[in-house]
Amino acid sequence: MNAHAIEEIINKKLNTLPVSMKKEVLDFIDFLSLKAYTKKAKSIKMDFKWEGALKDVYNNMNSVELQHKIWEL
Repeated sequence: MNAHAIEEIINKKLNTLPVSMKKEVLDFIDFLSLKAYTKKAKSIKMDFKWEGALKDVYNNMNSVELQHKIWEL
């Protein structure tokens, strides 16, 4: 079953519900969206390719200047 067919079935079933239950469906969709976002966020691996890249200049800069320099990498 493709995405379009699933959407049609969902819409047909949604149209049979009273407004109060449609609100519950909306809450459930929000829950599923958050769950998917959280799962995706957990799968992102942080890399620290910038680590140590400024060791030759850090003594002459304050933290804000270093942050700006890091964003240039």
